[in-house]
Amino acid sequence: MKKFASIWLLAVFTWVLVSCSTQEQQILDLSKAVILVTPQIASPMQETVSTILVEEIENRSGIRLELGSDWESDTQIALALSSDESLYGKTVPSRKGFDAPEQEKEGYRIFQESSEAGNTLWVIGADTRGILYGIGKLLRTAYLSEGKVALSRDIDFSESPQYALRGHQFGYRNTANSWDAWTVAQFDQHFREQVLFGANAFENIPFQQMGSSPHFKVDPQQMEVELSRICEKYDADYWVWTPAPRDLSVPGALQEGLEKQEDFYARVPRLNAVFVPGGDPGDNHPSELIPYLEELSELLQQYHPDAGIWVSLQGFNEEKVRYFFDYLQTNNPDWLAGVVNGPSSPPIALERELLPEKYLHRFYPDITHTVRCHYPAENWDQAYALTLGREPCNPQPRMYTRLFNRDSPHTDGFITYSDGTHDDVNKAVWSQLGWDPGKDPETIVREYTRFFFGAELAEEAAQGIFALEDNWDGPILENPAIEETLAWWKRLEAENPDLAGNWRWQQLLMRAHYDGYIKKRLAFEKRLEAEAYAILAKADSIGADQAMEQALQQLQKAETEPVSQDLKEKVIAYGEMLFQSVGAQTSVEKYGASGAERGAILDFIDYPLKNRWWLEDEFEKVRSLGSEAEKLARLDFIRTYEYPGEGSFYDNISSADAKHVTSKTDDAIDFLWENNGINRKRLSTQLFQFTPTLSYDELDPNSDYLIRVSGYGEALLRANGQRLTPTKYEKGYEEFKEFPLPRDLISDGELEIRFDKPDEAHLNWRQQSRVTDVWLIRQ
Repeated sequence: MKKFASIWLLAVFTWVLVSCSTQEQQILDLSKAVILVTPQIASPMQETVSTILVEEIENRSGIRLELGSDWESDTQIALALSSDESLYGKTVPSRKGFDAPEQEKEGYRIFQESSEAGNTLWVIGADTRGILYGIGKLLRTAYLSEGKVALSRDIDFSESPQYALRGHQFGYRNTANSWDAWTVAQFDQHFREQVLFGANAFENIPFQQMGSSPHFKVDPQQMEVELSRICEKYDADYWVWTPAPRDLSVPGALQEGLEKQEDFYARVPRLNAVFVPGGDPGDNHPSELIPYLEELSELLQQYHPDAGIWVSLQGFNEEKVRYFFDYLQTNNPDWLAGVVNGPSSPPIALERELLPEKYLHRFYPDITHTVRCHYPAENWDQAYALTLGREPCNPQPRMYTRLFNRDSPHTDGFITYSDGTHDDVNKAVWSQLGWDPGKDPETIVREYTRFFFGAELAEEAAQGIFALEDNWDGPILENPAIEETLAWWKRLEAENPDLAGNWRWQQLLMRAHYDGYIKKRLAFEKRLEAEAYAILAKADSIGADQAMEQALQQLQKAETEPVSQDLKEKVIAYGEMLFQSVGAQTSVEKYGASGAERGAILDFIDYPLKNRWWLEDEFEKVRSLGSEAEKLARLDFIRTYEYPGEGSFYDNISSADAKHVTSKTDDAIDFLWENNGINRKRLSTQLFQFTPTLSYDELDPNSDYLIRVSGYGEALLRANGQRLTPTKYEKGYEEFKEFPLPRDLISDGELEIRFDKPDEAHLNWRQQSRVTDVWLIRQ
């Protein structure tokens, strides 16, 4: 952050050196501009485009621009269609050829034109959506502050989107961690903001009941209609996610499902697409699902003739996938619009390859979760996974830019999966990459912070967002950026009290304080555990029971003498602010979150970050042993669990600080979740991989080694390619398998350990074998 601060100060210094007159020549003052809107735009978009421009400028500057119908003003903002020959008697600028972005669907051009009569800022769209997106670019790049509306005179920017579909899911339901508390006006404003960042579609999850969320302010069946109207207002596509009945083989299930859908179709004014997930939920075979979809399409056409049916193959096994694509090849149905690729779908490239060209392919990426999900946070410390959990504020612009460009090229566009406001930065990143996958995330995030926090703060707030992403990279205690990030955001907080009510600002500040608190706690609890182990080392002289009692007293200082309570209090205060401002439910008990995994980060803020709970339980077991010798032996094992001695090595599989693990999990479930997150297992037991790889290059070829493995189920271990035979083979958690390592396999001092995957396709992943800990013990 010091580097960022230096860059910022240098920029400010350079700016001061530039003369005021030079700046005035480069800046177009729009504070007295009159807005001209082409009459060729039909209602309601005629009113929408001017309302957005007037209101958003006024909200940021206090200046309310007027609408006009002539060119008498010295400065105009002209909103025109590329098909317009003239606007109120003045020729609309047109570039020759048909490859200009403003000639392509949803494209626009924004540029300044000067003449003796005055200045005109043109926003020319290929269609009404294009004008909206041009307004978005204007608002994201203009200098807007109290009493000021300005833009660079040399602006001449044009673009059209590379992806036709760019949207986000906003399911008005209890499992959402915030917007089930929203009003219609809040949804209207939020959809507007998403459109201004380039989105053109929103997906709801209908058929919710009024009593299903304690936060509903509007009957969900009424909100279904209101969201449709908002989409119509902003000319955005309205999608719905509507699972089929879970078991279509049950008599009457198909007809019941159709009747439910028809009632919805009849009530909503706009509906563009119906997405039926093949699984998650549901377990219907495509032989039963396809007839249902065909009848659903006929029903949909009666009420919304231009709407299409979409389906995903989520949870389909190989036979189901083959059946579905054989059906498409053989029957070539016109009722199907396209296929959606979501979590547990076939590999995205393969699915696109198998899908006939006449059908569109939509991506359904999960940008809202951090663990046990589609795109887990990479190289994440376990302490964050235990506390921040699955739905914290998670701006990850660099990671998502990379993933977007890896996966999206196989598709025609996306509607992301989201369950709250916490992923707001990620939505902006995906929307903008849908326009241009080559956009760098720095530019996108700067426009985000400029639009929501103001031009003066744009650069510093953007750097703060990237710093939050850096906080999550690797072992917490080895990451000095966490303190720097906290100091950065504390300064921004102190210098910008006017942003205190801004929910986006609130959640970023909350994250900075939360991260800082977790690092302080982790360092403290690690020290307490080390001190407890030092006490256990004296057990043979002070006695096992006394050693355990003293060790527990040391460990319990995490509760009796907690650290950094000022940071914790700030986090709690921001939790209250976010509940009031945007309905964020950061606690199950206090704010009514629908579940512990649904953004309830306050409920886990003091979750043990070391093995205090496990040690408490182990000590109870030790006390029940029959002899002092047994107690001392067990305490010595507990104390040395992770410390196998000089020349030996230990790795906690999937831990961010594992030294020898070279594999990365790709299944997103390596952080175990049990008992609603209140898991008293040893922390290493809560991390796993199914088939990890470990590498060593510092072994003594003249020494004997024993490989010890803990986990669950089978462990088909290979050392430098050779399958080893175990001398001990226990299959339960915190039990052990032991494999003597032949010397001839490590003659060069190097070793690679791999695990073959057992044949367990018939088992749910929760019952499948996994590895949690690996020791390489010098004999």
